[in-house]
Amino acid sequence: MKQDRMVGFSDGVFAVIITIMVLELKVPQGVTFDALKSIQDNFLTYVISFVYVAIYWNNHHHMLTVSEKTNGAILWANLHLLFWLSLVPFTCGWLGASNLAPAPVATYSFVLLMCGLSYSLLQTSIIRMQGKNSKLKEAIGKDVKGKVSLVIYLVAIGCSFNWPLVGVGFAALPALIWFIPDRRIESRV
Repeated sequence: MKQDRMVGFSDGVFAVIITIMVLELKVPQGVTFDALKSIQDNFLTYVISFVYVAIYWNNHHHMLTVSEKTNGAILWANLHLLFWLSLVPFTCGWLGASNLAPAPVATYSFVLLMCGLSYSLLQTSIIRMQGKNSKLKEAIGKDVKGKVSLVIYLVAIGCSFNWPLVGVGFAALPALIWFIPDRRIESRV
């Protein structure tokens, strides 16, 4: 079956996720730049989370351009990814309001880990459907970047309980790795 409906639905969910995150930002009390200090943690977690959602949308778009068809496994894998991404606004808000408490840092890192795992599952589902000569498999190769990101999220979770600031740093690191769009797929289109 064609993937048009899945792409349209996914794009809509991505847009809603970003909208929810920005609506969670509260206007600071006061009219000076000093007033912005009261929301700096929320704003920083918003920026990191926005970058993550944008990276997932960008790579999701590229991945689906090398896949012209879909099946039930791909639909469910895509929904699995969208589920975890839909939790980013909640964990982003909790982290921003927590003053870097261990549980919100660990939860935020865990949700990012699950986003990464579910993205890998979606990739695997597409590759299975495309067969042994998959354009996607050829493009991603051994997917070292994806696997390294998952390990970094695990480190972030581990650090969260004793060194929450270090945990946040590790949680943000894969965003730096993925910030440049994935040219492996782009070159295959």
